[in-house]
Amino acid sequence: MTDQQHSNTPPLELVEQWADMLSSRSDYAVFSLAIQWGADQELKACCDTLQRHAHWDLAVFELMADRRPKPPSLKEQALAELEGLRGDANSMGMGFNALAIRRALEGMPND
Repeated sequence: MTDQQHSNTPPLELVEQWADMLSSRSDYAVFSLAIQWGADQELKACCDTLQRHAHWDLAVFELMADRRPKPPSLKEQALAELEGLRGDANSMGMGFNALAIRRALEGMPND
């Protein structure tokens, strides 16, 4: 057995932090954090390898985008909710004109 720590082994401080969280959060929530941390480390290692050996910067960007997609922006979430509300109102026979709201949302920056 070696004294070397594997790159995907979390630091002791992080493990202790997760252990402390177990008293106030569900096991599932804490284990999910730990699993996500490990997956992020593996993804970073894969991207580093691609850059180092193949100089595939675009491939690295696409890999990151595919494996860690950005959550929808608040604007995108609001537009999706508005569409759902419109659909619900129409299915109940209620008229719902969301054009002004949609235009206002679409005019906002996509942060």
